[in-house]
Amino acid sequence: MAFDIRPFTQERLEDVLDFERRLRQEEPDWGWEIGEAYQRRVRKSFSDPRFANALTLLAYADGRVAGRIDAALIASRFEGVVNAYLDWICVVKSYRHQGAAQALMAELRRRLKEQGAVTLVGLIASNEEAQRFYRSMEGAVIRDEGIWIDL
Repeated sequence: MAFDIRPFTQERLEDVLDFERRLRQEEPDWGWEIGEAYQRRVRKSFSDPRFANALTLLAYADGRVAGRIDAALIASRFEGVVNAYLDWICVVKSYRHQGAAQALMAELRRRLKEQGAVTLVGLIASNEEAQRFYRSMEGAVIRDEGIWIDL
C-alpha cells in the first residue's frame, strides 16, 4: 500500500484527533486520553517557540491518518553535533504491516539528515511488535538502555 507522508501542521489537527480516536477504538488499552487538555497543549505547541525543533509526520491512507511519527532535533555541545530523538511512532492497528511505519521512518530519516542531524536516538517500546520493527531497521544498532526521569 502506498502512503502519503505529510508534516503535521495545525490545519491537520482534526485529522490527528481522528487518528487518535481510531487508535483507541482498535486498541482500548492506551494509558492516556485525548481530552480537552491534550487538544489545548497540541494546539498551543504550534505557536510555542520551544517546539521549533519538533518534527511530526503523518502517513495518510484512504484519506485519513493511518500513522504518525514524532521526533525532535537535539543540539548538544558534547561533540558539537545535532542529533535527533525519536519520541513516538504508531500506526493504527488495521494499517500495520503494510509499510506505513517504514514509510514514516524513511521520510523522517531523510528530513533529519537534510537538517544536519547525524544520529537518531530512540527508546524502544517493550511490546513484541515494536521490538521486531526496530530490530529490522537498516542501519540501526541497539546499544544503551534508556531511562525515564520525571522532572
